[in-house]
Amino acid sequence: MTKPELLSPAGNMEALKAAIHNGADAVYIGGKDFGARKFADNFTEKEIIEAINYAHLYDTKVYVTVNTIIYENETEEFIKYLKFLYLNGGDAVIMQDIGMISLARKLIPELEIHASTQTHNCNDNTLKLFKKLGVTRVVLARELSLDEINNLQTDLEKEIFIHGALCICYSGCCLFSSLNGGRSGNRGKCAGPCRLPYTLIKNDKPIETKGLYLLSPKELNTTKQIQKILDTNVQSLKIEGRMKSPEYVGFITKMYRELIDNNTTQNTEKSLKKLFNRDFTEGHLFNNKNYDLMNITSPNHIGIEIGKVLKIDKKIKIKLTDDLAQNDGIRFKESKKGLIVNKLYNEKGLLINNAKKGDIIFLDNKINIKSLDTVLKTTDYNLINELKSYEEKKIPIDFKITAKEKQNIEITISDNKYKITEIGNKIQTSITSPITKENIIKQISKLGNTPFILKNIDIDMDNNIFIPLKELNELRRILVEKLIHEKTKINRKLPNYYYNHPNNKKNSDIKINAFVKNEQQLKALINKVNNIYTDDYNLYLKYKNDNIYFRTDRTSTNLLDFKNENLLLTELGGIYKYPKNNNCISDYFLNIVNSYSINLLEKWGIKKITLSPELSLNQIKDITKYNNNIEVIIYGTLELMVMNHCIISMNDKCPNCKNNKYYLKNKQNELFPIINKNCKTHIMHHKKLELFDKLNTLKEMGITNFRIELFNENESQIIEILDKIKRIIN
Repeated sequence: MTKPELLSPAGNMEALKAAIHNGADAVYIGGKDFGARKFADNFTEKEIIEAINYAHLYDTKVYVTVNTIIYENETEEFIKYLKFLYLNGGDAVIMQDIGMISLARKLIPELEIHASTQTHNCNDNTLKLFKKLGVTRVVLARELSLDEINNLQTDLEKEIFIHGALCICYSGCCLFSSLNGGRSGNRGKCAGPCRLPYTLIKNDKPIETKGLYLLSPKELNTTKQIQKILDTNVQSLKIEGRMKSPEYVGFITKMYRELIDNNTTQNTEKSLKKLFNRDFTEGHLFNNKNYDLMNITSPNHIGIEIGKVLKIDKKIKIKLTDDLAQNDGIRFKESKKGLIVNKLYNEKGLLINNAKKGDIIFLDNKINIKSLDTVLKTTDYNLINELKSYEEKKIPIDFKITAKEKQNIEITISDNKYKITEIGNKIQTSITSPITKENIIKQISKLGNTPFILKNIDIDMDNNIFIPLKELNELRRILVEKLIHEKTKINRKLPNYYYNHPNNKKNSDIKINAFVKNEQQLKALINKVNNIYTDDYNLYLKYKNDNIYFRTDRTSTNLLDFKNENLLLTELGGIYKYPKNNNCISDYFLNIVNSYSINLLEKWGIKKITLSPELSLNQIKDITKYNNNIEVIIYGTLELMVMNHCIISMNDKCPNCKNNKYYLKNKQNELFPIINKNCKTHIMHHKKLELFDKLNTLKEMGITNFRIELFNENESQIIEILDKIKRIIN
């Protein structure tokens, strides 16, 4: 069985080198723009070229993240950047935006594209869609189990996460940071609302929970299950961590390299915990749920426990249960305060460099600790310094030397891929000091600071010949330089292809459409709006007619069969499967933000496209220059997050969700409604979107379809909303 690729993160050049020299087969990096980790160091274009050349020298692939949604006015710059990555040797790009994937396939057909986990890849039909688009690999949703992954029927390469931070929301399905904080996760700027404290509210009363971080998952760690992962048909195993340190990247890469190669590793758990952990989970891959998945007591790195505070006055007296050294970082668990151990005292009050398990030590109370706290070590100074030093990878090479009297010396260098020959001067007969094989081997072996190490040397030579050592050194230097050049050279050209922006602009009458949550809302809207959407299938069937649409489930691993139905599609698998036999429009969950995505969906048979609520008025206007076959949500309660995890069952009796109202309350006392559907949790916005004052502007842009997204409105409120809209746009 072929070993899977080990894919490591690199937020900067130091991390990239640490990944390569500790055994990564490939690394993924991001530039300064268009990547889903905007706050990592990331690479300038000059640094990207350097990174690709360096990695290719060591036969390591480089994938570049360009996995954000792309606004209309960014298209030209985005394609220019993709061309730069292709021409400079990027092995693949990781993308989210389907419009840009389609455009890139036309403009740069040889560019390898991987569909990001941000495209929410959780069923066979999504994979078929990407196959149709020309994508070669899909990064699968982190919510899939190993069994579900094995059951996917595709010849695309499959990539899964095996270690690192987890998003609790299905990737690409989260609007929490964007709509509640102005920093879009779909644009690489997530503010991490899932790592903030919340109170669980049930029917207006708080529920006591074991912790406040109700949306914060543990760190993924599959080290104990590696053989089961190796037994799958997954081609690439991915470590999360482009915002982590080079020391972390090197350590995790080396750990998984040993596991993949030998199914064993040295005792690394303690070091791993000191480097970074929020406690560990084996994730959805192995069906971990509730407290096996979540750490609701702390959203941060918790390190390891190393002692207890015994007494506090001017200094903090601590009994150690593990070692502590000067310059270590520690945190006091209950107080949630931390410090760097600049000065460490023994029981005699003398400064010391380190202390051992069982010792009594004292620290200056410079952060005003007042309680007899638990002490955690969050930074191990000596471990970090140890990890900064690693043995650099060397590339084994072979030399073949032919040295015959009266003939030119001939030396060939080869690695596992390239073979290069250099011809030297004519060999003379030795008068006094013939060269020996040992002399030749000694000179050729002097590879010094090059990335190579001698594996084999084959010498075919006459006796009694003379070769100047200087010439051997020069030939070796030239051959090494030529081999480096061969391993890093790029020979790519762009086709002469120009893409004319299609103008699919349509004109139609103004339409008002509505999503409803229940039968009362639907009855209030019949004959008052143009189209009605519902996610209640029984309700859809009961009132089924030409203007009633069923909203599909956006987290399905197995799509239902529909024929001759009206469907509001929420994910890409449905986009592939349903338009052939159904009347389909697309929902805002698809993150559509440019006309290229709209035109692509129309080509696939989608009759109308709902824009992402993340768009500003100016960004919508940019799109309507080319296409106005779109729907804009102008009022309603929007979904911020959907999780394959049930907050309610973790903290309250199941299935209480059927008859009670639940909310998350943040520190600002904002209440986010919770909807539990088929044991998946949907978090709704605490406030309603209202764009009534923007209606005339949208109408002037050419927008003809306006949607209201109802949640808990009653009949009188609904009528009031409709009347207000009609007064403005008529």
